[in-house]
Amino acid sequence: MRVNFTVNGRKQEADDVWEGESLLYVLRERMGLPGSKNACEQGECGSCTVRLDGVPVCSCLVAAGQVEGREVVTVEGLADFAKQRAEHGGCAAGACGTTLQDAQQWQSKPADSQTGEQAGLSPIQQAFIDAGAVQCGFCTPGLLVAADELLERNTSPSDADIREALSGNLCRCTGYEKILDAVRLAAARGENQTAGQGA
Repeated sequence: MRVNFTVNGRKQEADDVWEGESLLYVLRERMGLPGSKNACEQGECGSCTVRLDGVPVCSCLVAAGQVEGREVVTVEGLADFAKQRAEHGGCAAGACGTTLQDAQQWQSKPADSQTGEQAGLSPIQQAFIDAGAVQCGFCTPGLLVAADELLERNTSPSDADIREALSGNLCRCTGYEKILDAVRLAAARGENQTAGQGA
């Protein structure tokens, strides 16, 4: 079958997709987007988390045919997605009141959509670096996508909110404290930016 959908703001088409093929496989093997990691293939680790119509999902559990006509954002498109969100009053997906149709109007730069290079970093990506939350990097893409979605819908999350939002993402390298610090840091920076704009 042929699947047409939007990935990181660009219309994409995958041909000869068989019915059991996962979205993760299509993203990694057919579209050259290796950011989402293939770890457990059972939806247990969160390493393959992407946003599907704004909602974090384990792409290993989503059949490729299910994304027909839908919007997918991977870690490679996170910086452009965050930039769009900032330009549209804090939201890029329906979770905050922006319609899916409006969210689909953004376009990533052609050079950025595949590798994420030259796109800069989203606030959560920069916070992960600044807080030292990146270790081996295998779980990082899924954590970034999940944390970005949390901060989109809750700009001042409590520690319990952060833990709940990231509960589907496993990391074997750390005790999670630096990851929590990174999300706290991104939230604090977002609050400071909002306060600065209001002054």
